[in-house]
Amino acid sequence: MSVLSLSENDYEILTIKASGPGGQRVNKVETAIQLRFDIKNSSLNGEQKQRLLVHKDQRISKTGIILIKAQRFRSQESNKRDAIDRLYELVQHAIKKRKRRVVTQPSKASKMKRLKDKKKSGDKKNLRLKPSLNE
Repeated sequence: MSVLSLSENDYEILTIKASGPGGQRVNKVETAIQLRFDIKNSSLNGEQKQRLLVHKDQRISKTGIILIKAQRFRSQESNKRDAIDRLYELVQHAIKKRKRRVVTQPSKASKMKRLKDKKKSGDKKNLRLKPSLNE
């Protein structure tokens, strides 16, 4: 698999105020990062763009823009690194070519073993029944 390289011009980074716990600091400091990546205007090749556009992920909009919000850390720099890492991870996962599954049939021996085990289990359950008066 080839190494993915995206230029800094491919994505836009905005700073926003984080939500959640943190007291007054969270209300006045913009430590969260919102990363916007436009698939259609990126430096990816045509096949990679197409794979990314059809990839099922809630972070990819119908217009082909990936939105990632990073607010896991207290520092803006850590959140920026986290957002970029998550973008790379998403793109790598989406453009990876999957191997086709080769459909196989169970062997004759495995079918016989399954039926034998089924019969044995059924016989065990029949032994648990109350004896009938007719026998």
